Amino acid sequence: MTSRLNNVIFKFLQFVERVGNKFPHPFMIFLYLILGLFVIAAIASSLGASVIHPGTGEEMMIKSFLSGEGIQYMFGSMIENFTGFYPLGVVLVLILGIGMAQQVGLLDAVMKRLILGAPKRIVPYAVVFTGIIGNIASDAAFVIIPPLAGMAFYALGRHPLAGMAAGFAGGGAGFTANILIAGTDALLSGITSEAAKAVDPNLFVTSVDNWFFMVASVFLLTFLGGFITERIIEPRLGEFKGNKAKEDEFVLTSIEKKGLLVSLIATIVYIGAVLALILPSGSPMRNEEGGLVPSPFLSSIVPFIFIMFVIASVSYGVAVKKIQSTSDVPKFMTEAIKDISGYIVLVFVAAQFIAYFNWSNLGLWLGVNGANLLQEMNLTGLPIIVGFIILTAFLNLFIFGGAEKWLIMAPIFVPMLAMIDYNPAFVQLAYRIGDSSTNIITPLNVYVPMLLTFMKRYDKKAGFGTLLSLMIPYSFMFLFFWIILFVAWALLGLPIGPGVYQTLN
Repeated sequence: MTSRLNNVIFKFLQFVERVGNKFPHPFMIFLYLILGLFVIAAIASSLGASVIHPGTGEEMMIKSFLSGEGIQYMFGSMIENFTGFYPLGVVLVLILGIGMAQQVGLLDAVMKRLILGAPKRIVPYAVVFTGIIGNIASDAAFVIIPPLAGMAFYALGRHPLAGMAAGFAGGGAGFTANILIAGTDALLSGITSEAAKAVDPNLFVTSVDNWFFMVASVFLLTFLGGFITERIIEPRLGEFKGNKAKEDEFVLTSIEKKGLLVSLIATIVYIGAVLALILPSGSPMRNEEGGLVPSPFLSSIVPFIFIMFVIASVSYGVAVKKIQSTSDVPKFMTEAIKDISGYIVLVFVAAQFIAYFNWSNLGLWLGVNGANLLQEMNLTGLPIIVGFIILTAFLNLFIFGGAEKWLIMAPIFVPMLAMIDYNPAFVQLAYRIGDSSTNIITPLNVYVPMLLTFMKRYDKKAGFGTLLSLMIPYSFMFLFFWIILFVAWALLGLPIGPGVYQTLN
């Protein structure tokens, strides 16, 4: 029975990959989406379609790109849409640091050390776990973990795409879970608290109100992610047909050991300097209340990570004599940027589509009407919460970005469910499950083009269909079992955070 089920799953995923890879180049897909958006927006605008913004109460009309205002926006915003596209800056800055670490050989040496000392059996689980908790560094996890995971699997003689899939699944589908309190907790709880004021000005949600459940989620998703990687993804990919790593490639030389030691010392000194900057109560990197969540430090986490990689890379490169003059530093950074030139080209058109989609108000219309439809179904009890999770997961395919979508949905669902005694923190928790699970299968995920660029290093034929077929098992199984954990938690009456339960009374 199990073998038959596996065959069905494999054939379905092969079908997804085959169909998906027949799609045009992602650049053309986004171009076609823009053209389709122009047509839909023009029709909706001519019909007078509008939506009431749940936060402001303002009527928002669907705007056409064929109007004078639309033409002005298209051409007037094109450069700003590209240069102001936040993920582009994150990727470029981190690639300057990470790419340099790869160019001087630091990443290879680190992988050797980790592989030589880690039990091979737990590597898939370790990759997923690292991806999940990596969201403490916000979007940086999307950029750092998948390529490192691919290298680790390659070194072990396993398929590197399986490693990249595990890393992306952990960082994307498990984005909202963590053992630590992250910036996501602070951002979402602030939105939830504002929405809850519509019911009771004294209602508020703190950054730790989902903590207990999210800690348990880390271990559930780690197990699921490792299991899916070993039982579904790797068997389906089969043996890696690319160049194999030679056994002696992963034996550390004496000079590499010296370089790692020097790099480690330099990194520890840097981390000490950062702690000396942020730990004092009067630090400018703390918030006005003296806290770190949220804070200027967390908002600046990408530059801090970039500097850490540069310091580690330069110290390693000098120690192993890979860097012999100051001119070598920009040279290695330039080589790193060359590797992702295709991503930069793709981001240009992707940024236009996302900006145009938001400007038209079609995203807002879709979110509000989808939420109202669920409300009109008149569900009660846990079914409405589960329905809300599924709706969120579906909307995430069209409106990517946790905070943006929650700004639309919270003013509707938080007051509505609070009126039937559901704690706003519990509603927020349900939202986080749905929002995370489908992060990795939406074409609007701004880090998908980057991952495709990395995948092509190991498989020149890899396309969006390949990625989609790898991510669907993670996305669906994460969502299914996460909902089961959520329902079981609620039925057992367990606290979702310190002193916080599913109901208000």
